[in-house]
Amino acid sequence: MRRVVFNQKGGVGKSTITCNLAAISAARGKKTLVIDLDAQCNSSHYLLGNAAEEIKLNVGAFFDQMLNFKLYPEKIENFVHATPFVNLSIMPSSEELSSLQGKLESRYKIYKLRDALKELSQQFDEIYIDTPPALNFYTQSALIASNRCLIPFDCDDFSRKALYSLQANVREIQQDHNSELQIEGIVVNQFQPRAKLPTQLVDELIAEGLPVLKSYISSSVKIRESHQLSTPLVFFAKDHKITAEFEQLYMELSEAGA
Repeated sequence: MRRVVFNQKGGVGKSTITCNLAAISAARGKKTLVIDLDAQCNSSHYLLGNAAEEIKLNVGAFFDQMLNFKLYPEKIENFVHATPFVNLSIMPSSEELSSLQGKLESRYKIYKLRDALKELSQQFDEIYIDTPPALNFYTQSALIASNRCLIPFDCDDFSRKALYSLQANVREIQQDHNSELQIEGIVVNQFQPRAKLPTQLVDELIAEGLPVLKSYISSSVKIRESHQLSTPLVFFAKDHKITAEFEQLYMELSEAGA
């Protein structure tokens, strides 16, 4: 299973959802890999802390290798690094992704990630891809490389309006490049059940027939604390309500994909 977490809007919780679902997968004994394609490196710091900055064989180095012929290129597994958590690995991001993008586009390297992940799928049970908040070379590469797409929604009217074009973009990738790609659903994130607007927005999405998942993720200070400690919730606050919500989301996705 290769799952991309994608939304063109920033601040919707892509990195948080990516890392916490991956951590739950690893905690359940599955060999799990996170690919961080966002130059902000949030997933990398969430799982590795400051150690992420010291890794040279990262996603940036992987894409750079695609541009420069090497007699003895690095094997794809050399770009994958263990995290402090059992069964959980990461291909960390790099700030160099921004400067590499134009060169990768002009030389049409859009399928290289797909080829790499097909190889890595032989070593990992589940692969999660975090993406930047834009429909660019990296998000397109991730959508082409994945068979499932998860869309975070942060209960904001701007986010709601962006959902329509977002789904259209995913379907275009599906039709033109990747017939295996499926939209798994919309993850309601930072949900406040006592507030009127979030409940109204979610109800309207459901009424329109959009694929809203049943498991909602609440707002919680525990999430920010887990970011600060570079420790996903299942390892940081196993018995907390917010952890249970992520567990429910993971189970809903697993059961739907079974």
